Amino acid sequence: MCIPNYDQFAKFYDLVMGDRGGDGGWVIDCLHRYGKHITSLLELGCGTGSILTQITTVPSITGLDLSSEMLALARSRVPNARLLETDIASFSLGEEFDVVICVFDTLNHLVTFDSWVSLFAATSRHLRVGGLFMFDVNTQSKLQRLCEAPPWVQEFDGCIIIMDVRPGKDGITDWEIKIFEHIDGPRFDLHRELIGELGVSLEMIKEELSPLFDLVEESDENGNPPTDGSSRAQFVYRKR
Repeated sequence: MCIPNYDQFAKFYDLVMGDRGGDGGWVIDCLHRYGKHITSLLELGCGTGSILTQITTVPSITGLDLSSEMLALARSRVPNARLLETDIASFSLGEEFDVVICVFDTLNHLVTFDSWVSLFAATSRHLRVGGLFMFDVNTQSKLQRLCEAPPWVQEFDGCIIIMDVRPGKDGITDWEIKIFEHIDGPRFDLHRELIGELGVSLEMIKEELSPLFDLVEESDENGNPPTDGSSRAQFVYRKR
């Protein structure tokens, strides 16, 4: 199972999620620290292009996403990028890149660990030797805490969003997102999306990557070594 199509959520995505400046800043900082002579970058799950639009020093950028609606928005924001509609768990482009990134908990949206393994293998095939793989994940603990929290309600631009995170089956966390879009007077249109996220122990991730990659950097949301009790874990790997 792969990332949802965001048929209903695409046009509201940036309003709800923000500009992801922190995620883009982390990628840019890592490129400065660990990247040399980088000419090509591939983003897995590029969405509306909010990360790619922040990467201005890489001559060739490519983004993959399964949602045609999200890609349509990305094309207007990042006209210099090559954007392709495909499944990030099983992509095959027949070329290599200097850097592959997968950020803003995109990896969690693959709701079987077999899909994670497939993405890792595809990433290795598309990275040159010495290339960088940067990604982050929401931890199991964070997803559990979100399930224990009350639904999140927010009003923006005349719309009301209700986000309810709850436990699903087989370790999947279900994110039910309802957006009431104001049309006129008392009339609202309801847009609903159900999105799954899978939490995986950090040790499982490291074990799967260790035969193909060397760990360069890992950190949690506070800049410390991540644990399964952290909220988010960020990783930089280098292909052998």
